[in-house]
Amino acid sequence: MSAAIATKAAREAVAGTALPTPDVSTPDVSTPDVSTPDVSTPDVSTPAVLLKFDPNVMHHGALGAIRSLGRMGVPVYGVQESGWAPAGHSRYLRGKVLWRPAALPAGRVQAGLLHLAELIGRPAVLIPTDDAGAIFLAEHGEVLRGMFRFAAPPASLPRQLAAKQSLHTLCADLGFPSPRSCLASSRDQAARAAADYGYPVVGKLAWPWESGSRLLSTQVIRDRAGLDDAWRAVEGGHRCGGAGLMVQEYIPAAPGHDWFFHGYMGADGTCRPACTGVKDRSYPAYAGLTSFGRCVPNPALRARVTDLLTRLNYRGIADLDLRLDDRDGQYKLLDFNPRLGAQFRLFTAPDGLDVVRAAYLDLTGQPVPASEAMTGRTFMVESYDPLSAISYWRRGELSLQSWLAATRAVHETAWFAHDDLRPFELMCLRMGWRVLTRPLERVAGAGARREQAVRSSASRPRLRRGRNDAGRCGADAS
Repeated sequence: MSAAIATKAAREAVAGTALPTPDVSTPDVSTPDVSTPDVSTPDVSTPAVLLKFDPNVMHHGALGAIRSLGRMGVPVYGVQESGWAPAGHSRYLRGKVLWRPAALPAGRVQAGLLHLAELIGRPAVLIPTDDAGAIFLAEHGEVLRGMFRFAAPPASLPRQLAAKQSLHTLCADLGFPSPRSCLASSRDQAARAAADYGYPVVGKLAWPWESGSRLLSTQVIRDRAGLDDAWRAVEGGHRCGGAGLMVQEYIPAAPGHDWFFHGYMGADGTCRPACTGVKDRSYPAYAGLTSFGRCVPNPALRARVTDLLTRLNYRGIADLDLRLDDRDGQYKLLDFNPRLGAQFRLFTAPDGLDVVRAAYLDLTGQPVPASEAMTGRTFMVESYDPLSAISYWRRGELSLQSWLAATRAVHETAWFAHDDLRPFELMCLRMGWRVLTRPLERVAGAGARREQAVRSSASRPRLRRGRNDAGRCGADAS
């Protein structure tokens, strides 16, 4: 069956007609002649598509995946919400798909992806870069399997893991330590839970992939006034009704106590690679994304997490955040992201293997090498770590000298790469523009910004070309 016939048959299973289609450009360039020091030369003829629902133009995880697969020689296509998204200007992108699927019904997303498959002309590996994409593929992806290859966890599992309260329930059922938490149905219930746990507490969006709120998905709330502010912000911003604020016990933070795990569970149930690391700094401090991390082996933690993945029958890329609780000596699970973690390139083996490459090899039926990530390797997000460092300096946990020494010795940065400079340049421009325009945005109001985002998500996409000239590139740049 030809690709076009298979795509037509799959499309007939999708409800609706006259559906929006994503933009893709396919410059006529040959597959890059890139050699990597793997155990054998992999077959890189199958394209890869990075599926992105979250309208965040500063998502550096997607850029890392584009570079990792592109340097390997894979033709990479990336869904982008804007023609000026920095990741969309990577030299390793074969084609960028200008599309915002987040606000579309499932049937229209399915139809758009099938149209993308027609444009590519052959089956492709499909890798979600955010929770919404992982949930969509698990719950609505079966009709796409004729043209796309992607992980197959139990259909309801990604939503259970990404939702904060159901994750806590799963942990309790499986005996995996996690902080006490309460999904409050009223402000008074949230206040009672916070008083029971004791301030500070952690406030989390229960369904962060569905929220239109300007509230951070995770924040430390230090008193009742802060809880009231958080409640109002989430109550006013949640699209699906109900506040969706989970109040969680705060585990005291300390240097070296924040850990994360990145791994890939293959179709055979083997977790390879399986890596642990320390989150030295986050933005915001102790309650946000990793801005500086280190690869640190922790065999006991690795064994506990891989056992959890096995018991869940999980499949695909996983990114877990944990914190060591000195009060009882246990590592407690804070978040489980059923998809690519933004700092995944921290865990890179000497042969170039990371979780994205492992997923590509497994989904194309190739063996995944038993490679280990390089101990001591460091990763920095240069757009956030200077801001994060200020907070840690104010707490007396970081000096200017130690921060400068760490930045000089960092092994990989989120944006800067000698062989791919344009995303870094655009990131700098966007960050500068954000600083200049933030006061004006406050005056205009968040409501206007959200309405504009919804309108643009439904607009007809436009074709854009990628910049793939990777045929002139060498092997991995660390």
